[in-house]
Amino acid sequence: MGFAIKQTASYSWPVVVELPADGGRFEKHTFDAEFRRLNQTRIESIMSEAVAGQLRDVEVAGEVMIGWKGITENGEDIPYSEKAKADLLGLQLVAAAVIKAWMESLSGAKRKN
Repeated sequence: MGFAIKQTASYSWPVVVELPADGGRFEKHTFDAEFRRLNQTRIESIMSEAVAGQLRDVEVAGEVMIGWKGITENGEDIPYSEKAKADLLGLQLVAAAVIKAWMESLSGAKRKN
């Protein structure tokens, strides 16, 4: 299969958020984030700025995540909006989980040994 230079503007990737729970355990929660497909220059810039402390986790996650599936409240889907995204990313450990998933999506296909 050939490689198409023109790519879609975004792609979906699973996010796992592990929240602390009673008894010293963690509860896993999952949803699918829609990530903006950035060019390599912007990816490197984000990483450099984040390492230098110029970008916070919430800012990075807010730039790369542009949609979702599987975010609910009381069993009802919460539609994506900038306000809902800000609320979600303000929750403990969510922005870090979004960034972790985004970084995994950039790491390329895993090789079998």
